[in-house]
Amino acid sequence: MSIAMSERKAEQGWLLPLSVLIVGAFMSVLDTSIVNVAVPKIQIELSAAPDDVEWIVTGFTLALGIVVPVSGWLGARLGMSRLYILSMLGFALASALCGMAWNLESMIIFRVLQAIPGGILPVVSMTMMYQVVPLEKIGAAMGIYGLGVVVAPAVGPVLGGYLVEYVDWRLIFFINVPIGLLGTLAALAVFPRDRPTSWPRFDLWGFVTIAYGLAALLLALSEGQDWGWDGFRIRGLIVSGVLSLALYVVIELEVDNPLIDLRIFKVWAYTNSILLLGIAVTGLFAVLYFLPQFLQVVQGMQALDAGLVLVPSAAVLVVLMPIAGRIYDRFGPRWPVVIGLSIMAYGSFLMAGMTPDTPRADLEIWTFIRNVGVGLAMMPIFASGVSSLPAALTGAGSGMNNVMQRVASSVAVAVFSSLSSSAAAQLMNDRGSLFASGAQSLPAVADAREQGAPGLLGLYQTLNLNVLTETYNNGFYIVGLLCVAGIALALTMRSGPAKTTGGPVHVEV
Repeated sequence: MSIAMSERKAEQGWLLPLSVLIVGAFMSVLDTSIVNVAVPKIQIELSAAPDDVEWIVTGFTLALGIVVPVSGWLGARLGMSRLYILSMLGFALASALCGMAWNLESMIIFRVLQAIPGGILPVVSMTMMYQVVPLEKIGAAMGIYGLGVVVAPAVGPVLGGYLVEYVDWRLIFFINVPIGLLGTLAALAVFPRDRPTSWPRFDLWGFVTIAYGLAALLLALSEGQDWGWDGFRIRGLIVSGVLSLALYVVIELEVDNPLIDLRIFKVWAYTNSILLLGIAVTGLFAVLYFLPQFLQVVQGMQALDAGLVLVPSAAVLVVLMPIAGRIYDRFGPRWPVVIGLSIMAYGSFLMAGMTPDTPRADLEIWTFIRNVGVGLAMMPIFASGVSSLPAALTGAGSGMNNVMQRVASSVAVAVFSSLSSSAAAQLMNDRGSLFASGAQSLPAVADAREQGAPGLLGLYQTLNLNVLTETYNNGFYIVGLLCVAGIALALTMRSGPAKTTGGPVHVEV
């Protein structure tokens, strides 16, 4: 009897450290979505120009692209527990500085500082999770961990909208301070004082090439619409970024201590999971970006009301993510991911049929349906990839997962925003020409002309809202097609539970 109790205690011993790891992951991921809601208010408070205030988000994104690849080396150099604690403290301090920013320049600098620990926390959290969780329980653990990774972006608009509308926008930063301090104390109490067992040499040229490559591409995608996609700056950034990443691959295949061990891509199960992760994250963040815009710009909702529309879809993730982890442990990743992507595609195609007058209840139902698919697919994708790697490559796999997650979310917002702006301009020109040429034959146009300026203004506003809605619909339609493409990849995934030895995955730190 005592042996059974001891085994049960050991089996459940990973829940407490996992809960501590979720704090860091949730806090860092939440910050990427909660700040977007506050940008218009920050612009007014800090007297910033619209083009300049975008650097609050762009600077954070660029810094993430630079720091995430080096997180694995820092963990090996300092020890994972120590790096996690330092990152929690750094994130709390940088958040406090952001809350005290006195002008736009200081805010951008502090946001860049905040991105350094903010980019490290998810990488360290996932790597440490594979250290403390037995492999046969990794699906359940990932389901719980996913509450921080996937639910945080959905909660961000609601929490941010409330704080901005009813309290103070600075609180979206100050709220991280007590959470960060409590998380640090919990980490000190729970995690062992690990010491690095090796002192790997820093891969300087690998860091320079991947940091520049990611930063250049993210900057090009973020600023392409404003700077012009055909302009010299954007073309130069894209070409130099791609060349830099290609050089990074060459360097990493030659050095003894690569920044991210590219041998992970020799394992098809992991490579497949990375591709599926890019599709799933792109779909998730494209909807989280487009829908609040539609609700506020087209339907005229306030920030908080727009965030509340997402509450049912966030709630289904909270319920479904742990269940999906257990399904993965029992049945493997193939069928949860296939079914999940199918539901995501169906929900996206439903949302592609929106009109300016679509009832709020319909949008809540459609996003709810879509997030049932997200909840089923996301954690099996995460877990199947890293768990298919040898123990020595787990750190590299989790690091690349976070690179893909950050890059895919940034690319989704940048690319879909640019496509939306370009399509809106083209559609407006086409519709405007149609109305102008058919003014005598279209009753609505004729009536508006008879009413004079007020009638024409109302007609223009109606046209503008319809055009904006159609551009959003195009984005949802593309997301649906991406999910359909992902189904073909998911059919090649493993079916059935993973073969395990019964012990936790061990990673040298």
